[in-house]
Amino acid sequence: MERTSSYADHREELVRRLNRIEGQVRGIRRMIEEDRYCLDVVQQISAMNAAAQEVALIMLEDHLRKCVAEAVEGEGREAAIREMIRVLRKTVRA
Repeated sequence: MERTSSYADHREELVRRLNRIEGQVRGIRRMIEEDRYCLDVVQQISAMNAAAQEVALIMLEDHLRKCVAEAVEGEGREAAIREMIRVLRKTVRA
């Protein structure tokens, strides 16, 4: 199956979200360096994880709407479904 970008319409939003996550990571590192209260750090890590999960969900939705939809119409149906299930299993476990 040919791999192409399915997220072109959301590229700017994704980059903006990733920049925000990058800022969150720097903030968490700073909190640890400053010996901040453990649960405050954990709360920020949880927020960062939620933001990263949202990026993943946007990417998965775009993939389903473009790549998987195209594969289902063609000969790559089973391969696309197997690949999607494999990625979803990893995403759900994260």
